Amino acid sequence: GTSRALAQALLYPVDALRTLAQTRDGRTLSDVGTKALLRGCAQTSSFALLTGAFQFGIFGLVNPKYGPLVASAAGAAGSCLVSVPQEVIKQRLVTGVYGSFREAVSMIWKAEGLGGFYSAWKPTMSRNVPFVVTTFTSRDVLKGKIQKYKEKRDPERGSAVLTPVENIGIGIVSALMAGVLTQPIDVVKTRMMTQAASTAMPYTSALDCASSILRTEGWRKLYSGFGQRSVYMCGLWGITFGLEPLMTSYLDEKKKNQ
Repeated sequence: GTSRALAQALLYPVDALRTLAQTRDGRTLSDVGTKALLRGCAQTSSFALLTGAFQFGIFGLVNPKYGPLVASAAGAAGSCLVSVPQEVIKQRLVTGVYGSFREAVSMIWKAEGLGGFYSAWKPTMSRNVPFVVTTFTSRDVLKGKIQKYKEKRDPERGSAVLTPVENIGIGIVSALMAGVLTQPIDVVKTRMMTQAASTAMPYTSALDCASSILRTEGWRKLYSGFGQRSVYMCGLWGITFGLEPLMTSYLDEKKKNQ
């Protein structure tokens, strides 16, 4: 959770640009001001502590018994309890719907209740589950291949341990593959979450949103913000996978010394 929170905070401005690129009315930085790149950064990034804890915790519990595919799906679904409210607040702050984290939480609660924090939860889960499944299974496959290659080159060393650079590389490649697969759903999710920032007729559902984009804007619009999202997600998962073994090793060593 800690590694994910740090990575998310560092890459927050890139994700803010991705959100703007995906908005229905094509908002730009000049429309919302440069402060939008960091608005709510500390507060929403802190959500990632729980998101990462849920994701990696559930994955670790389920993986030994059911394998990485089921474990990654379960971790992604479980983490949505935290990640969906985080995304709703963050994207409305970036698009200028609200001016501060406190205002966002207060206004969403008053106007929409608890359900407001989970608007567009269906497309979010539809994006998160295949994204995380692809990322985690790709990581396991790549990790296994690299370890086998290293063990083959130096059989006397026994079980090979991956370096932080190798783990970062695995995270980048895995996230890029998952990003290509899930980008259209990400655009739909952003549109649904930021409807309050647009004066256009609201979408009635995720399906209505997707069909409307295809009909009026073309299929390429479903890949809007792909460059920004690739930088963000590759950086996020690269840092997360790079730091996660180090953090785990540190905590294990700390427990032993207690």
